[in-house]
Amino acid sequence: MTVDDAAKAGPDLASWRRGVAAVLAKAQRKDAAEFGATPDDHLVTETLDGLGIRPLYTSADELPEPPLPGSHPFVRGADPHRDTIRGWHVTCRFDGTGDSVHDDVVGALENGASALWLVIGRGAITVDSLARVLDGVYLDLAPVMLDAGSEVATAANAVLSLLDERGRDERFDRATARISLGAAPLTTAFARGAGSARESIDMAAAVSLAQAALARSEQIRAFLVDATVFHDAGASDTQEVGAACAAGIAYVQAMMAAGMPAADALSQVEFRFSVTDDQFQSIAKLRAARQAWARIAEVLGAPEAGSAPQHAVTSAAMLTQRDPWVNMLRGTVAAFGAGVGGADFVTVLPFDAALPPGSMGISEAFAQRIARNTQLLLLEESNLGRVLDPAAGSWFVESLTATIAAAAWEFLQEIERRGGLDAAIVDGWLGEQIATTRGARDQAVAERRWSITGVNEFPDLGEKPAQESAGTPLIGDQVHRYAEPFETLRDRSDAHLARTGERPRVLLAPLGPLAEHNVRTTFVMNFLAAGGIEGINPGPTSLDELGSAAKEAGTTVAVVCGTDARYGTEATEAISALRGSGIGTVLVAGSARALPEDALTDDARPDGFVSARMDAARALAELLDQLGVQ
Repeated sequence: MTVDDAAKAGPDLASWRRGVAAVLAKAQRKDAAEFGATPDDHLVTETLDGLGIRPLYTSADELPEPPLPGSHPFVRGADPHRDTIRGWHVTCRFDGTGDSVHDDVVGALENGASALWLVIGRGAITVDSLARVLDGVYLDLAPVMLDAGSEVATAANAVLSLLDERGRDERFDRATARISLGAAPLTTAFARGAGSARESIDMAAAVSLAQAALARSEQIRAFLVDATVFHDAGASDTQEVGAACAAGIAYVQAMMAAGMPAADALSQVEFRFSVTDDQFQSIAKLRAARQAWARIAEVLGAPEAGSAPQHAVTSAAMLTQRDPWVNMLRGTVAAFGAGVGGADFVTVLPFDAALPPGSMGISEAFAQRIARNTQLLLLEESNLGRVLDPAAGSWFVESLTATIAAAAWEFLQEIERRGGLDAAIVDGWLGEQIATTRGARDQAVAERRWSITGVNEFPDLGEKPAQESAGTPLIGDQVHRYAEPFETLRDRSDAHLARTGERPRVLLAPLGPLAEHNVRTTFVMNFLAAGGIEGINPGPTSLDELGSAAKEAGTTVAVVCGTDARYGTEATEAISALRGSGIGTVLVAGSARALPEDALTDDARPDGFVSARMDAARALAELLDQLGVQ
């Protein structure tokens, strides 16, 4: 083979691995042969579930092609004839906090929404007002999801009466009307244990609703498996899918115990999942959930009934209060993942959902419009709904789907071994498992291995605090948001600023020219800003000038920044100079290996180091304590 022939053939796996070994060898100062035949094993990253994500997937990872959409196990979707012009249902959530819910509902439908999610009892929407809220809404065109808590039965009766009234018009097509009653006794019970105030009807009452729904000619599903409650508590993707399937099994078993055939019972269940800004995880999770549920239907002897609608909601836990405009980007990526993953209904939460209404000085209508238009842009400009399961055939996505499905199935089996979901909730086992995952995620966020733009990475220290508002955020207190530890530090800084007129400060002591120290001074400035601390950078400063810079900064904490080589010749003198100028705490940017132990005297020994993999949240909290920030 000539050089030209090799170029035409493209790179091969062996040459790529040789390149990987060479890069790793240079970075770790080792011999390339030490990394073995598969050096890319050293680049594998793990999810919170411990699932390995490889840096490269090839035809060697290819799996058998899943059946087409509409065929068991429904990995590629349940509906082979979905309207590709409409795509998924753009589902808007209404909780009745606006001045005119009816006008808001109609306006949303007129401007691109195609399904409604009505939260009853939280605000202006009540059971008695449902007919008024839905006045003029074509119920045979726009699906309606009820979220009525303990009022599920009365809300269901109100909607069924409305359907009967509409049914007197021969133009109304009952067969195309889709109503979700939203009975969720098990997931609501878990959410209450996590601090939610929501309630639900008991299992017997929910089964009665399912029996009534089956007798109707409309498409009505009584049971909702709201897996977002597991996600909001901190669950991983496999835990969310496994627990959701366990809830679905419990519902189906209850209906079958009441005399309902398996296929009919399966037709009464639908799912709601969270999707995040990790688009591939979201895509694979939705596909894996369909596969797992189809397997359950197969075991029950009704594989053809193993498809259940999926409602994907952008994650409440990923939303931030700091730099909330970035939430628009998070919502866009999550909606993309939901659409590509095959969700039947998608809801994008408003980007300010983690803040009290009005605290950003914008209208609720604006935030709702942005949330709705996020999906419309994906559908109408990117044409994302034109292809069913566009991720099919991707070696990475198919592998990740299979891996999540297998891990979720193991988690489901463990729940069943413990007596089912209700028992796992009551004895605390499920909560403990999710708490362990939440702790691992919190640690990753604290160490900034899990990046949150605008919070623990690239924070805007000059950001104005949100306006005070007496309202309640759309997201409840039971949601464990990823950004909270750092936002708490920023709140402390804001309070200090309001009280004293200035931010807490830390002096940066750059060593050498800008080209040498710029990387570390930039890193430290970003690190400090994540905790609401202002970094004072005097620029290239000689050792003789450090004393005056320390006095001008008006702080008792300094961070020495420079290259390892520069530390070897100047760090000890810089530390001594800073201490002599009244600096009580001196830190060094980098690792402890940069300073030779035998060259450090007691007065030139730093108090600590600022490095990439430290527990930044804890270190920043300690710095605020040292700086006297209450």
